[in-house]
Amino acid sequence: MAVLKTENLTKVFRRSWRRGKFTALDNLSIEVHEGEIFGFLGPNGAGKTTTIKILLRLLSPTAGNAFVLGADLQADPTRFHVGYMPENPYFYRFLTGEEFLKFYARLNRVPSKDRQRRIDHLLEMVGMTHARHVPLKEYSKGMTQRIGLAQALMHDPKLVLLDEPMSGLDPIGRKEIRDLIYSMKDQGRTIFFCSHILSDVQDICSRVAILHRGKLLKLGSLDDLLGSEKSKVRVQLRVPEQGKPADYGLSGDFHDGVLRTVFSNTEETNQRLFDLRGKGVQILSVVPERRSLEDLFVETIRATDPKFALET
Repeated sequence: MAVLKTENLTKVFRRSWRRGKFTALDNLSIEVHEGEIFGFLGPNGAGKTTTIKILLRLLSPTAGNAFVLGADLQADPTRFHVGYMPENPYFYRFLTGEEFLKFYARLNRVPSKDRQRRIDHLLEMVGMTHARHVPLKEYSKGMTQRIGLAQALMHDPKLVLLDEPMSGLDPIGRKEIRDLIYSMKDQGRTIFFCSHILSDVQDICSRVAILHRGKLLKLGSLDDLLGSEKSKVRVQLRVPEQGKPADYGLSGDFHDGVLRTVFSNTEETNQRLFDLRGKGVQILSVVPERRSLEDLFVETIRATDPKFALET
């Protein structure tokens, strides 16, 4: 089931009469499936923020349509199925964490009888129970991100839009947010994830879309886009005493009886290791070396726009 679907979504901005029109989004058509974490990628100016603003109904598209749970985006009930955490959340500094969530509970029309239970649950979920009475001005960056996630989930949305949720966090903070995103997925939510930290996207997303200058350039699963079946594989082997790599048709870095070599793909690796084990060679480690999402991203942008890629 497609929780989110866009069909030829287009946004054209009118600038000054001298500069004419600017197409920020050009016929974007994507589907985000139920229960997946979907990565929405692109360099600055690619059209990501414009897309999010349209999905939040802060902008109207020039052409095309968008649907949430099969309903037209312009239908009022759809907004109660969408949660959102902005890239740089700015909350009223003098509210405590609990007061802040009470405010958002009222905005999202959470029934008064359910508010406190919902707030207690979300504070526990994001690990902020200890800071419920602390003013937001005293929150660290990681605490602000976590309370921001809590407000995005206040009305129990089916679809959650996250714009750079790990930006500016230290490694511990990034892991905490990553674990929270996994827990949201486990609860059956669908995550629309925008980030410039491509290693995080590669770790947690099942499918991605890559945009540039408003156009969709790539769309698909990471396995398909990165070619998991064609990945090189780094292997460490222990050759029998007195033996040499050449005796087994091998080459690579050989020292103290241990050979470090690379096979060209998983199929070759499986066949060679099966044969080598029969000849007494010990397998010490097998590490697939898949092409990174960052490599794919740079190659995709450079192929479309070499000058832009060089400038960035």
